[in-house]
Amino acid sequence: MITCNNLYDNGNMLKINELGGVKVFEHQRDLSVSAGTAMQAYFAAEMNVKKRQVLIELNGNSYTVQAGAMQWMAGDVSMTSGIKGVGDFIGKAFGGAVTKESAAKPEYKGKGLVMLEPTFKHILLEKVEDWGSLVLEDGLFLACESNIQQKVVTRSTLTSAVAGKEGLFNLCLTGNGIAVLESPVPREELIEFVLDNDEVKIDGNMAIAWSNSLKFTVERSSKSLLGSAVSGEGLVNVYRGSGKILMAPTA
Repeated sequence: MITCNNLYDNGNMLKINELGGVKVFEHQRDLSVSAGTAMQAYFAAEMNVKKRQVLIELNGNSYTVQAGAMQWMAGDVSMTSGIKGVGDFIGKAFGGAVTKESAAKPEYKGKGLVMLEPTFKHILLEKVEDWGSLVLEDGLFLACESNIQQKVVTRSTLTSAVAGKEGLFNLCLTGNGIAVLESPVPREELIEFVLDNDEVKIDGNMAIAWSNSLKFTVERSSKSLLGSAVSGEGLVNVYRGSGKILMAPTA
């Protein structure tokens, strides 16, 4: 049995979110400062530039984590490579190359604690089943329950990817369970669109996650070339169908 003192009862680590066995802590102040860095650390904290950490409490289940993200683990926890053979490695290596994710993501399973490295990004906890299948922008994935399937999906057309200034390939999560994401902005700044056989048009690549059921295209902002020229918008990213979108308007 392990007792972790100064973890759950740490006055400087505020628990700001929790879902299932995943807890998100936020360091309110950087206490390891010197006289030369104290002013910078103070104003960083005042502007919500704070370190955040994810604690995963395992109870016989397993989580897949971005390579290099584990800081420490305690208890009866084992780590495996998450690779199930040569073919699986080749597939994951290709997927990692095109989505800018790590080729092999380790799996942690057992009973105990896994703490991830601190990050200045904002942590989102999402139930994948609420999205159907969840498509992520590059760099958003941090961890997920290992029963969630990870695959690479492509844009409907190469033209849409290039014209919309989006990547051609994206990581897609499918199944039931929790996904841990790193967002460039806090949840309070994210706009969530819920579409029921409708459409959303976005000027730029501000959508950071969306349902795979949505069809993505790039179109003129107006039906006419003159209208697009007058509006000054030109091409916009269009999401059609039924599903959800997370948009970071201030990123």
